[in-house]
Amino acid sequence: MRGLVATAALLALTACTAPRTAASTCPAPLKSAIEVDLFFGGDAGHGRAVSDAEWASFMAEEVTPRFPDGLSVIDVAGQYREPSGRMAQEKTKLIVVVVFDAPAHLSRVQAVIAAYDRRHGQNRVFRTEHAVCAGS
Repeated sequence: MRGLVATAALLALTACTAPRTAASTCPAPLKSAIEVDLFFGGDAGHGRAVSDAEWASFMAEEVTPRFPDGLSVIDVAGQYREPSGRMAQEKTKLIVVVVFDAPAHLSRVQAVIAAYDRRHGQNRVFRTEHAVCAGS
């Protein structure tokens, strides 16, 4: 999970943008929105990986009901340096969701993170957020 943080931190550095105001520079028909990126480590503890069935259950019970308008799930490879100095890798799931209801989305994001922590003993789900222009 620590590697997830290191990998995500690098991504966050490239994703930083100045916040937009509600009526900012988005060209029509796009609207101001927030892209939320959530990095979920695949280690369930004791050397066991989160199974596909466990992930599917988590998505169906925790994520989809909170973000029913849509999202993307991407398999990524996390890497981090352990305190011992050894490099470790961890399979990771990245959920990308675009929300138009900032800051109301924060409680839903926190609920998803807390649910994953409870289910899989993760000490943290890494999260980035940045302003975007979005729409269809």
